[in-house]
Amino acid sequence: MTSGIDHVLLTRFNLPSVSAENIIRAKDGWLQQRVELFERYCLPSVCSQTNKEFRWIIYFDPESPEWLMRWIRERPPGVYQPIFRASVSRAELCADIRSLVGAPRAELITTNLDNDDGLATDFIRRIQLAGRKGERTALYIAEGLIKSENRLYIIKDPRNAFCSVRETWKSPITCWSNWHNLLGENMPVIEIGGEPAWLQVVHGRNVSNRIRGKRVCSSSHIDRFPGLINDVQDANVHERMLDRLVAQPVRLAREVSRKAVKALAMRLLGRDGLTRAKLIWASWRVRNGPQL
Repeated sequence: MTSGIDHVLLTRFNLPSVSAENIIRAKDGWLQQRVELFERYCLPSVCSQTNKEFRWIIYFDPESPEWLMRWIRERPPGVYQPIFRASVSRAELCADIRSLVGAPRAELITTNLDNDDGLATDFIRRIQLAGRKGERTALYIAEGLIKSENRLYIIKDPRNAFCSVRETWKSPITCWSNWHNLLGENMPVIEIGGEPAWLQVVHGRNVSNRIRGKRVCSSSHIDRFPGLINDVQDANVHERMLDRLVAQPVRLAREVSRKAVKALAMRLLGRDGLTRAKLIWASWRVRNGPQL
């Protein structure tokens, strides 16, 4: 790996949990579609990294159905390390990472990667070049892409889910130590600029992803997201104008309102109360279908 750095990607595939996400994940077909999205976007994007100096842990539910267990066994070895746990404590996570990397180097970088998302080919390289040696820091590459069916959008999200934490091996806490948008409560934050470095896919069984940002053509980004956005239909001048004047302001207003409501709920209810509210919302969504 890059001199002095152990870099590990962390993915929760289907860990059981009491959460809004888990209610939606319990629906029939969620796992099957998640496997398809993983093979379509997540896995090839990781394999396409220009910097290969990293490792990858994927956590699976030990009570997963037999077809998923068989799928895991049939995957080519060496791309990622499957680990089966009902839950993952910080101590267990750090032990798993240490076991994977062997003799630890001076520093550790951990990066969260959801199993239905993708990375630009230079994501790992850019993360490893960021941060200051010896100082625990949260790292975010701010610019990303969102794909919805055959449309592509560019978005700046300075506290996105593709979060990383760079730290020494002395009492590491990792990128899973807090909600991805709250890591700045525990450490300094570095926001990395430049070209879009990540891809979120909006689909029918998304837990939290939604259309945001400005519609763009795929031609400027295909080389850095090989095979992931080739099926995007580029908008003509009329469609781009309509998006900029009508759809984009609506999305922006909706996003601002959503953030304001969430911030108010956080102040009034606290983190636990907000989690309970999400559970109620998820239960309603399961009963009434996906949100439009």
